[in-house]
Amino acid sequence: MKDILRVLLISVVVAGWNADGQAQPFANCSFNVSTGQWEAPDGGPCLNTITTAVPFLRITPDARSGAMGDVGVALSPDANAMHHNASRLAFVEHDVSLSATYTPWLRTLGLNDVYLAYLSGYKNIDEFQTIGFGLRYFSLGEINFTDDQANSLGTGRPNEFELSGAYARKLGENFSAAISAKFIFSNLANGQTVEGIQVTAGTAGAADVSLMYRSPIRSGRNESNLALGLAITNIGTKITYTEDIKRDYIPANLALGAAWTYNLDEYNTITFATDVNKLLVPTPCLDNPETPENECDLTGEIGRPDYLEYSGIEGMFRSLGDAPNGLEEELRELMWSFGVEYWYNQQFAVRAGYFSEHRTKGNRKYLTVGLGLKYNVFGMNFSYLVPTTNARNPLDNTLRFSLIFDFDSIED
Repeated sequence: MKDILRVLLISVVVAGWNADGQAQPFANCSFNVSTGQWEAPDGGPCLNTITTAVPFLRITPDARSGAMGDVGVALSPDANAMHHNASRLAFVEHDVSLSATYTPWLRTLGLNDVYLAYLSGYKNIDEFQTIGFGLRYFSLGEINFTDDQANSLGTGRPNEFELSGAYARKLGENFSAAISAKFIFSNLANGQTVEGIQVTAGTAGAADVSLMYRSPIRSGRNESNLALGLAITNIGTKITYTEDIKRDYIPANLALGAAWTYNLDEYNTITFATDVNKLLVPTPCLDNPETPENECDLTGEIGRPDYLEYSGIEGMFRSLGDAPNGLEEELRELMWSFGVEYWYNQQFAVRAGYFSEHRTKGNRKYLTVGLGLKYNVFGMNFSYLVPTTNARNPLDNTLRFSLIFDFDSIED
């Protein structure tokens, strides 16, 4: 059963489209002439989930953000800022810091050897500049490959990784910017054949661009800080797992975030944060039966809709206004995160959050909770996810944890 689950995952990545190139979720939808929109059998909006290759790039890797509903664009800087917004690194308080996170994956389905590991850190060059790095490794465990007659084709260990580096710089007292570069490697079933397709390892290159603004705010007798962040991540090439020219999008993403930190008194601090994310990937197209031409394949390439043929950059721009049902569907593609963090004496933290995604775009909805401990050299963060829908989440009822080491404390 475990191998079947892994094969299904790989098959979705490699052969996610049927013969005519139409996304499977549209199978039961119909076009309503009176409204000019596609509708599900119950009259509601069609299921039209955006899919990409290497989705592990969008997994929140650290337990702090994971406990706050996956927020992170405008949080206070730490060694895990690389994933959400590298420009946070320009405001770090320590000289050198490292973080290591382990995230079990699909534990509720009995897969004990699937996990995400993340190592990240930074080095402060001077008061204006900071460099950071990140290494993300996703293991799908061991799988037994078989042919159509269930004959063994050997075993393999599918895995993916991302290696990234960033440069962050203050552009003013309260403003910073950063640029990141990354190399992506995805080996799901190299050398195997899935539905007659020879599978190879996929590689891609990408970059991130991010900005952050922070400003102190006087509120009565107490001080507070407002932070705003913007990050465009995974801007890069497309990737392929087969030896042909057809390539798939990587999960380019636009994120906006805000965080307000209020100092209750000398020992107690509370932060409220929110993020909104949108994948910068073209929405699956559905041909309008009221028009004579095939709107999804104007180039005439059989079995490959036009929206799959754009370059990575062109696809990002088109994704801002290509949903079949217009602005209403574009707004449904937004993913919302809300989080709160309470610190006592900067040594003990309690966190909670909520993540929401529209039911036609993935239907991920869950509550998160977590704790944080900080003492001299190291800190520890824990998070736990509780689903609020019947849809399964890979992290259902899973505890994950992060360790953070601040080397300044060793010297002190």
